[in-house]
Amino acid sequence: MNVKLGKYNQLKVVKEVDFGVYLDGDDDGEILLPARYVPDGCKPDDVLNVFIYLDNEERLIATTLQPLVQVGEFACLEVAWVNEFGAFLNWGLMKDLFVPFREQKMKMQQGRKYVIHAHIDEDSYRIVGSAKVERYLSKEHPDYHQGQEVNILIWQKTDLGFKAIVENKFSGLLYQNEIFQPVETGMQLRAYVKQVREDGKIDLALQQDGVKKVEDFSEVLLKYIKDNDGFTPLNDKSAAEEIYSAFGVSKKTFKKAVGDLYKKRLIVLEEGGIRLA
Repeated sequence: MNVKLGKYNQLKVVKEVDFGVYLDGDDDGEILLPARYVPDGCKPDDVLNVFIYLDNEERLIATTLQPLVQVGEFACLEVAWVNEFGAFLNWGLMKDLFVPFREQKMKMQQGRKYVIHAHIDEDSYRIVGSAKVERYLSKEHPDYHQGQEVNILIWQKTDLGFKAIVENKFSGLLYQNEIFQPVETGMQLRAYVKQVREDGKIDLALQQDGVKKVEDFSEVLLKYIKDNDGFTPLNDKSAAEEIYSAFGVSKKTFKKAVGDLYKKRLIVLEEGGIRLA
């Protein structure tokens, strides 16, 4: 098959019809792009970037809509409806994404969201989803270095913290005692690699470790004080929740930044807060 099912394809327009245009799918034949998705001024020989999936009659069809997940990717999607065969998730297209019961870890419920992996079913050749995420995570050893910034999808709450999918490929973990912001399943966040363990699992943090993080936040804190008439009532005795609410950092990071600014004689520590020097 030349056309990549469940992914974007660059295909040439071969002819126009009343109900849309046909695209050149090479060995897969001509593929319809329905009229509602045809760009203005589109004509034969134009090359369009389209997503290819299957219509209700299992025929290849094109769309210019942007799906919430492509084949080979993970996403958190909401269940639109359920029947005797499985669940159907809203992935941004006219036809919902099917998750058969055998691919569900627990029976999916309408209106709830679940993290799934999209793939092509070998038996039916349909695009389906699976909530059995572990099966589709890479077994390769990640080649990340400490402090490297990565994209993560929050996948599952555990006793230790939150499991996360790193760069749509690897398994990672955020430790509960190192999380200083609201986190829940389905969130897409930026994180930092703390270490890659021998088993290939990745320990993650939502804030940078070390000097760079403190230096970056020192600048933020100094600007905040300047912008607030040279004073903030927050200090090292303030509650961690108050500090996080104001700055989105841990109390530990806040105290280090205060110490950094104090050593540089940029601030004065007072009983009721911090004042610009």
